[in-house]
Amino acid sequence: MEKKRVLFVCLGNICRSPSAEAVFNGYLKNNDIDGFEVDSAGISDWHRGEPADQRMQIHAKKRGYELTSVSRPVVPEDFDKFDYIIAMDRENLRDLKQLAPRAGHLKKIYLMTDFSKNYDYNGVPDPYYGGDEGFELVLDLLEDAVDGLYKFMKNK
Repeated sequence: MEKKRVLFVCLGNICRSPSAEAVFNGYLKNNDIDGFEVDSAGISDWHRGEPADQRMQIHAKKRGYELTSVSRPVVPEDFDKFDYIIAMDRENLRDLKQLAPRAGHLKKIYLMTDFSKNYDYNGVPDPYYGGDEGFELVLDLLEDAVDGLYKFMKNK
């Protein structure tokens, strides 16, 4: 079976998308699921080459997640390489649709919170300028959505 490739995207690729990558990888590992390649990227290249935000790393580590990715921007090749491109919020979704090199790529782009079961959010809020509760909310929303996302991909 060919691997399914998933790219999680937020604005700077230092808080939400690296967390989504780690949470999804944790879900796959905990459920003994193989056959996925998972990465994250940002709409902007402001933090290119930087590790995840230290605050996000601390909160993720408390839940057993290691944020190991290094920030990078979305590049045109990502739209061909990845089967699923998952935006963290509506602005990221809009930007990804504008960056898509071809109309056929649009069917690969989804909003993370569309897969939520227990929360009714219209995107994963950016915790960068807030306090601890924002980082915890990001993880809550991601943990809630990964099962729905996996089941969606499995049934496609």
